Amino acid sequence: MTKNKFILNWIDEMAAMTKPDKIVWIDGSDAQRDALREEACSTGEMIKLNQELLPGCYLHRTAVNDVARVEGRTFICTRTKEDAGNINNWIDPKECYDRLGKLFTGSMKGRTMYVIPYSMGIVGSDFAKYGIELTDSIYVVLNMLIMTRVGNEVLDAIGDSADFIKGLHSKAQLDEQNRYIVHFPEDNTIWSVNSGYGGNVLLGKKCFALRIASFLGRKEHWMAEHMLILGVEYPNGETKYVSAAFPSACGKTNLAMLIPPEVYRKKGYKVWTVGDDIAWLRIGKDGRLWAMNPENGFFGVAPGTNDKSNPNALATTKEGAIFTNVCHNLENNTVWWEGLDKNPPVNALNWRGEKWDYTKYDKADKVGTSGAHPNSRFTAKATNCPCLSKEFNNPAGVPISAIIFGGRRARTAPLVYQSTSWQNGTFVGSIMASETTAAASGAVGVVRRDPMAMRPFVGYNMGDYWQHWLDMGKIIPNAPKIFHVNWFRTDDEGNFIWPGFGDNLRVVDWILARCEDKVDADLTPIGYVPKAEDLNIEGLDISLDTIKGLLSVDRDAWLADVENIKEFYTLVGDRVPAVLKEELAALEARLKA
Repeated sequence: MTKNKFILNWIDEMAAMTKPDKIVWIDGSDAQRDALREEACSTGEMIKLNQELLPGCYLHRTAVNDVARVEGRTFICTRTKEDAGNINNWIDPKECYDRLGKLFTGSMKGRTMYVIPYSMGIVGSDFAKYGIELTDSIYVVLNMLIMTRVGNEVLDAIGDSADFIKGLHSKAQLDEQNRYIVHFPEDNTIWSVNSGYGGNVLLGKKCFALRIASFLGRKEHWMAEHMLILGVEYPNGETKYVSAAFPSACGKTNLAMLIPPEVYRKKGYKVWTVGDDIAWLRIGKDGRLWAMNPENGFFGVAPGTNDKSNPNALATTKEGAIFTNVCHNLENNTVWWEGLDKNPPVNALNWRGEKWDYTKYDKADKVGTSGAHPNSRFTAKATNCPCLSKEFNNPAGVPISAIIFGGRRARTAPLVYQSTSWQNGTFVGSIMASETTAAASGAVGVVRRDPMAMRPFVGYNMGDYWQHWLDMGKIIPNAPKIFHVNWFRTDDEGNFIWPGFGDNLRVVDWILARCEDKVDADLTPIGYVPKAEDLNIEGLDISLDTIKGLLSVDRDAWLADVENIKEFYTLVGDRVPAVLKEELAALEARLKA
């Protein structure tokens, strides 16, 4: 497969520690993939679904104690604790290698070690970064074949270089107490042990594409961000692109795969998906910021995905998909999840593999009574997506006109506002927040700060990450404008005022018009807010006065928010850039003026 001594020596070292019975190199071929599927089905690791209704689709169940990313067991191991920062968990690298080395020792006895050479991004492009994951899980192999570009061409691209990300994963004993997802950014290394859940073990995803890549981006003057990439095609055929960052439960996937409202469709508008989760951004030869989706597939949350909420996402799951922890419909050997439709299967197994009675479902105990786990997933090829952009495989990426931040705020943030500069936009990103919405997750309305939607994903100190944003602003000749949106303002009864979903295109349309100076705006203490009449509400059952309310700035609510931001900046610590503290002080002064 390769003569690269750095790769071969590293594999020898890891194999000597983990002691697999054999080593199999993954070449990316259909024949090898099909053989692995068959083997996984023979051991019960995967279940082959109805191939007429769901061709190439399979079901997998994780251990019951292993169903989500575990932020409390995720570590950034830099030489000094200060470089990891107060937001990240930290262990001294030497101590961590020693601790995990004991857990990895002999962990692959009786198993096969699979060697997965993979690329984040189009192989050979300026954006591409390469990794090799060693794993004892066929499930990981089959998911990585969907989520990344895998095979011999990756080894050819690495050549004889030592420049690749070294990833080691073992299911080991699936021991919850000894579960670790650990990043050594200074060593280009990721170790994951005692988990089998995708978010912890598909090392190309959050581990490499965000935590390690954010560290590399700072060093190499580019950006790795937790952002969707969306293209809006105008009736004249021109397409403009935006990237957008949202915390969880804020409509990120729905925006990424948005279907324009009828009034826009009739005029000829189209929306194209470049990416639903991660964006790598580099300065192009033309001085603009260009973005590429480093992934090759979607790892989506299944519950709530249906023909109404996100038909494009649902369509991606119809062929060649892997479903994890969903409900198994035994009637026709297909899958089901809460929110798919209103016809739960009568003869079914729940996500644990137990006989399931849909009549016992209790919303207050979703995990215990649901057919599909609330965090159940589908892994699907991007090429299945009906609205996939034709630029998806463009090695140059796409030029970004606007960066959009978002949050879930009942009162504070208006429907949309524009920052006054890149520096102010960085400040807006740094104070991003959402409010808790369900009593099941604690008190309602509690503000959780999630800067740039990167709180769990920055591979180094958050303050240094903000400084990197500020530094990038100084070297991008034609920087995108930065905006903030909030689809979630509510009335006095707690009902959402803005219709959301496809109608969010109306806001994106205004944003893109602002980027070309085609519409004016009002300057408020927080930034530029649209003139209500400039938002297209044609076809909506919503008044101009309601729009004015959605765009209003509640000074008292913002002043209360300023105090919360001060607390958060204190938590981040000494490395919060001085100019962001100045931005905060200036915001407070404007609100009080």
